[in-house]
Amino acid sequence: MSEKVVFINRCAKVVKGGRRFSFSALVVAGDLQGKVGFGFGKANEVSDAIKKATESSRKDLVKVNILNATIPHEVMGEHGGGRVLLKPASPGTGIIAGGGVRAVCEAAGIKDVLAKSFGSSNHANVVKATLAALAALRLPDEILKMRGKKVAEKAAL
Repeated sequence: MSEKVVFINRCAKVVKGGRRFSFSALVVAGDLQGKVGFGFGKANEVSDAIKKATESSRKDLVKVNILNATIPHEVMGEHGGGRVLLKPASPGTGIIAGGGVRAVCEAAGIKDVLAKSFGSSNHANVVKATLAALAALRLPDEILKMRGKKVAEKAAL
């Protein structure tokens, strides 16, 4: 399992004696072979928040369809105000993406992809939008099967 801390947020609560800080952590975990998930944890210490987020991220992993170390087709994912566009890339391109999108793609085991984030730059929404996009991916065989075509007919198309 691969884990990556995407974002740590410090929150201050003002009390009689001064400020009391608490922390939240956003973590992405994956098996580098097509399964990825995210977790969010809150605690009074950074290490505890990361630990809670890691446990949470391992609980609900999403299966991602990967084709030749990239994604099968272009896809757009949305969550809240965050929108993410993912495009397949040729071998050797690498992961051209920022922060949360990069973490999710690396954890899923995607080697070559182009990404662009639109709208909100909120880390949680970007990660959730990326997961929504990856969950929407379909392999060519699945699409042909839904259309009632045989895999042998794929060469003729």
